[in-house]
Amino acid sequence: MNKLLATLIGTLFATAVMAQTPAPQTPAVVKAEASANKANAKAVASEMKVDAKADEKANKAVAKADEKASDAVHDAKKTKAKAHAKVVLADPEDKMTEAAKAEHTNAKANEKANKKIVKADAKAIKATVDATADKVEAANKTEATKAKGAAEVKEAAAKH
Repeated sequence: MNKLLATLIGTLFATAVMAQTPAPQTPAVVKAEASANKANAKAVASEMKVDAKADEKANKAVAKADEKASDAVHDAKKTKAKAHAKVVLADPEDKMTEAAKAEHTNAKANEKANKKIVKADAKAIKATVDATADKVEAANKTEATKAKGAAEVKEAAAKH
């Protein structure tokens, strides 16, 4: 029973200490908090704007890469179709030669298409990395602004 009573009394005192109202803030602290809140809101809005632009930039680059890849595959198919048509139209004694040429043409068309695809993908990846870097930089600026505001509020509170 004594332990229960001691716990209840301890809780009562702890609650009484926690329930005390904080001291009223000075005008300098209020002004510093308002300034910090305004700067934080501005920094967050700026960060969101940078994020949106970076995402748009990355998405455009990926779409452009997809389009280039599609064009490269289409060009390769056209080249292969022309080579196949030559084989079909060739005389019976020239069919073997034309078939060999067609295989060579197919290989070159595939190589050319793959080069275009790799180049387009590399550009898209670079744009995505740049966009991510822009986002991180904006986030760092926002964090710095928040930290600066918090420091100014503490400084104003310490002066008074």
